[in-house]
Parts: sequence; structure tokens; C-alpha cells
Amino acid sequence: MELKVYKSLWGYDGDWKRAILEALADGFDGIEGPAPAQTSERRHFGRALQVHGLDYIAEICTAGSYVPDRQASPKEHLGSLRQRLEWSAELAPRRVTSLAGCDAWPEDTSRDFFAEAMTLAESFGLEISFETHRGRSLFNPWTTRRLAEALPGLRLTVDFSHWCVVCERLMDSERDVIEAIAPQVCHVHARVGYEQGPQVPHPAAPEYAQALSAHQGWWEIVWKAMAARGDTVATLTPEFGPDGYLHHLPFTGVPVADLREINRWMAHTERAHFAQCMAG
Repeated sequence: MELKVYKSLWGYDGDWKRAILEALADGFDGIEGPAPAQTSERRHFGRALQVHGLDYIAEICTAGSYVPDRQASPKEHLGSLRQRLEWSAELAPRRVTSLAGCDAWPEDTSRDFFAEAMTLAESFGLEISFETHRGRSLFNPWTTRRLAEALPGLRLTVDFSHWCVVCERLMDSERDVIEAIAPQVCHVHARVGYEQGPQVPHPAAPEYAQALSAHQGWWEIVWKAMAARGDTVATLTPEFGPDGYLHHLPFTGVPVADLREINRWMAHTERAHFAQCMAG
């Protein structure tokens, strides 16, 4: 099984043209981010990806940005998903990863929503996986497990750092949940969280070695499930970002680390980790 690693456009302060050049320079296999809303931009973006031989994973947030509109109905979530699936389909992505639903919904509402969302994605000929993200329907491990069991066709993008914050602990205590959902995982967002936050200041820092090792162990469970499923490609996006995630010094607001360097380090480290895992 081969690992493909993607550059995230989340929080990126340049345009997609610069992002493509950086992705090439940093050794990424593709780009993950939202499809441009403008038709001409989508056309140019798609052509640039093809010219440079980069893969693409589309990212879709339903009814809002990373945090959903609390008042939006499931119907409104589905409406925004439909529009963005239409945009994404023009770029023929490897898959769509979606931050979908709302953490305040009853589980039966989320279950019905995901069933409709999967059908909708299928109508566009797209493979969709839903992210384990705070503020969304899959915001904690136990709800995610129940929904995955209720919907065997549900595919997941895992970002375990969110669960660390929600549960206020590393997910070693919930290893049984990770093992249970692993056969339904299609994509990994490789950010390292810890008991009190979704993003350590730097994953290479020795004081966060335990958190890094824990996340790597969970990713190994996912990769082995992918291999057992017969997948030939595993996908991973290093997703350290800004927006309150990146630590800053008080008073001066100076970032404690460089995001591009962190994500480049994460990509390099996980390529080596993946090779070791598959060899074992």
C-alpha cells in the first residue's frame, strides 16, 4: 500500500497558485481544500493540478465554516453540501472529506442526515468521508462509533486531535473505539493534539513525545485496517493550522513555530512511519 500526502489549504494565506508551488517544493503528492466558488477559478485550478501532476482532495463544510451555523436545519446542510459537491465534481477529486452535521443534533437526526448525504455524494459519482471534528456530528468517539455501526456504508476522515480535546485525554483509553471504526476510515488528518488542546506547539518537541507516539499508534490501527481491506493507497494530510490552534507568545503575538515547517516535518515523519508500519 502506498501513502499519498497532501498539503492543506486550511488557514493558508496565499493563493492556490502559490500553494501548488509550495506543495511541489515540499514534496507533497496533492492539495486538500475547498473547490473554488468561481467557475473560472475552478477551471484554472484544475488545469494547474493536472499540469503539475498533483492529486486533489476536496474539502466541504456544510452550513457554515469549520463551526456550523447552529440554527441551520439538516435540509440546509444538505443544500450546501449539494452545491459544493457540484463544484468539487468538476475537479474530479480522489475523494471529498466533509465537516458535516452539528454536535447539538440528536443521533437519529445525524444518522438520517448522513444517509442522505452519502446518497447525494453518490449521485455525483464522488466518494465522501466525514470528519471527526468538534462542533460536528462526529465530535466524540462514542457517538461516532454508534453512527458508524448504524451506517455500515459511512466512511470517515479521522482527526483524533479533536477527540483529545472533547474527552480531555489521549485516546489510548478509547482504543477499542478506534479499532471498531478503523474499517470505515478512508483518510487521516495528521495533527497531534493533547489533553488540553487540538494542536501541540510542535510535534517534534520532546515534551510532546507521548502525544505524538499515541497519535501514531492510532494511525497505525487505521493503516492496518486499510491494508486488510485491500486498499492500494492510503491518504494523509498534515493539518497543523492557525485560527487559535497555533500557539503564540503572550503580549507580542509572535507564533512559537512556523506552520509550513511543521507540516513539512509531519509529512516527512509520517512517510517514514508509514513505511516502517507497512514493513512490520
